[in-house]
Amino acid sequence: MNDADDLSDSVRTEPGEVGLVEPRDFVSIEPFTFDCGQTLPGFTLRYETYGRPNAARDNAILICHALSGDHHCAGIHSLNDRKPGWWNNLIGPGKPVDTNKFLVLCANVLGGCQGSSGPSSNNLATGKPYGTAFPFVTIRDMIRAQQRWLEGIGIRSLHAVIGGSMGGMQALQWGVEFPSAVRKILAMATTARESAQGIAFNEVGRQAIMQDPGWNQGDYPKNGGPRVGLAIARMMAHITYLSDAGLDRKFGRRRRSIRAPAPVAAEPVANPAVAGFEFEIESYLRHQGQSFINRFDANSYLTISRAIDHFDLSADGPLEQAFAPVLAETLIVGFTSDWLFPPEQNREITLAMLRAGKRASYAELDTDLGLSLIHI
Repeated sequence: MNDADDLSDSVRTEPGEVGLVEPRDFVSIEPFTFDCGQTLPGFTLRYETYGRPNAARDNAILICHALSGDHHCAGIHSLNDRKPGWWNNLIGPGKPVDTNKFLVLCANVLGGCQGSSGPSSNNLATGKPYGTAFPFVTIRDMIRAQQRWLEGIGIRSLHAVIGGSMGGMQALQWGVEFPSAVRKILAMATTARESAQGIAFNEVGRQAIMQDPGWNQGDYPKNGGPRVGLAIARMMAHITYLSDAGLDRKFGRRRRSIRAPAPVAAEPVANPAVAGFEFEIESYLRHQGQSFINRFDANSYLTISRAIDHFDLSADGPLEQAFAPVLAETLIVGFTSDWLFPPEQNREITLAMLRAGKRASYAELDTDLGLSLIHI
């Protein structure tokens, strides 16, 4: 299901919903050279589409996902698997991203682990997964691969590119790299350059993975690897997607009873879990870690988090200089409770675009949900 003419919408199971969707694979057989200089003989991007192209094929909206996301941003995969895509509340008939009007597309990024080429993909030269031998990926590499995919399926003009967090980085990079192909940009809770704090958080997560003996220098079986380290990395990152107010409202200091093991000594036991209870936030974070290791690859986590850390649109000069090529009308949205990509970083993007003479505006959402509005 890879034909440019087969971009039809899904069978709807409920009014107002995208309904059943089926992932597709775009396979490029042309060599792809990364910013680092390494080349792959080709690549695969797994993607989903919702809605229909118009006659001019210029009504496409590209959704770009965050670090922990993937291509499944709307609809359901089967009647037995009814977990909706991560932005299902925004995408669909009559919703803010209206599939009655637009063809909506989302692809798992290059370097990912949900069907797109990445460290867990098979290296034809060795017959084994690439692991750490997969090329170093940048945000620019991700969007250049997306541009090749879109051209391959007959989409040469985008009505808009939308994304938050790392998805917002991709949206900005689209405007810089392919200005004539993008008419609108909506970047939310993002930054033009990763901060030292963001790099620090990501490094702690990477060290949790790499210090796990199961990582084995990136060489581990498909269903094995550094599961403890990856779970801890996810728990750490997930805290940064939340806010103090949001955590307090949702969990506070509430505790839950657990089945305690039989005591091994007569002395009082200091560990509260052994004493028969745990804080609800502890249980929540462990659940996040456990569910993440069942769907994500540790080497992809290392690859994508490093791509985020190296993102810097101002590396070659002032930020307004970086935005000089942009032609798209741009809206930047900051979240008041986001402490990973705080509002001031989002305002900085808008101000730099205005200094560069671009059509840009800024909005700020007063919410205590932090980046959890963007990440899954």
